[in-house]
Amino acid sequence: MFREHRVPDDSPLRPMIGWQPSCVFADGDEHARLRRAVTDGLAQFNRHGIRRHVTRYTHRLAATFAARGEADLIRDYAEQLPMLVMTRLLGMPEESGPRLVAACLDLMKGTETAVASNDFVADSLRALVRHKREQPGRDFADSLITHGSGLTEDEIVHHLRLVLIAANETTVNLVANTLRLLLTDRRFRASLSGGQMTLPDAMEQVLWDAPPVSVIPGRWATGDTVLGGQHIKAGDMLLLGLAAGNTDPRIRPDRAAPVHGNRSHLAFSSGPHECPGRDIGRAIAEAGIDTLLTLLPGLELSVPAAGLSTTAAWMTERVTALPVRFTPRRDLDALPVPSAGGARAPGDSGPLPRA
Repeated sequence: MFREHRVPDDSPLRPMIGWQPSCVFADGDEHARLRRAVTDGLAQFNRHGIRRHVTRYTHRLAATFAARGEADLIRDYAEQLPMLVMTRLLGMPEESGPRLVAACLDLMKGTETAVASNDFVADSLRALVRHKREQPGRDFADSLITHGSGLTEDEIVHHLRLVLIAANETTVNLVANTLRLLLTDRRFRASLSGGQMTLPDAMEQVLWDAPPVSVIPGRWATGDTVLGGQHIKAGDMLLLGLAAGNTDPRIRPDRAAPVHGNRSHLAFSSGPHECPGRDIGRAIAEAGIDTLLTLLPGLELSVPAAGLSTTAAWMTERVTALPVRFTPRRDLDALPVPSAGGARAPGDSGPLPRA
């Protein structure tokens, strides 16, 4: 359909499946060149530095609802935190966060406004690149601009877009689904508080059972073939069912058995195109949930667990809302939190050496 020009320019799926000059659409030497720029740029961020940003923004978000003693942890927290952190890592002003949140969520869903949302994200990133060329710093945008792979302007913008959208959507879903597990399954909450399980253990369970991306567009078949007993014609798109792969009975004959510490799931895909930002997503989710549970004593669902619903788009699924109640706090604004810059937080060793 693309070759025959039967996909209109305003197709809501274009932002996610239309060709782009990024490593997702490349293989071989070209893929290695583009991906190397991404992985080297992400390697400069360590868990201590990320946790400092996450803790700061978690305090800020929690302060907006802590005094009420109630909140919707999806709308008020999970959908806000990852973008605030990612704009910081990319080198964008944090006030860009709210509009980028809405735009990124919209274009991932393939709505009628997806193309306009995608244009807003791309324009914002082009403006960032222009600013960084005039005022360089130490962030992901600068890494792409100066990397030895020699990325073009379009390649820089599209890789910034790739990391921003992928990191935001997947981390929002990981935070949301992990919070749901902790709030609805007493066994996990009790094991966590009793020290029998760590938060990363709970997150790995979620990555098996409710991965951040359920289905991801793969590639188009270049010729007729048969795969898994299914006839595939040249031009067919292959969709990778990551969530379905995690439930393969040959891999998990007993889905009720715990998978603590087992990272052999497909939540971040695998092989040459495995998600390069998986550790950053884990770090944001882990630090965010850990800090939130510390700040909000007595946190519990304010509705029956059976009343929770999920929202599904063509690629993702997550809990729609998490209404909670907790002991009201009016002192969060007075608590010391790590700053976004300046002096390093205790234990923050700064950026890792470039790969």
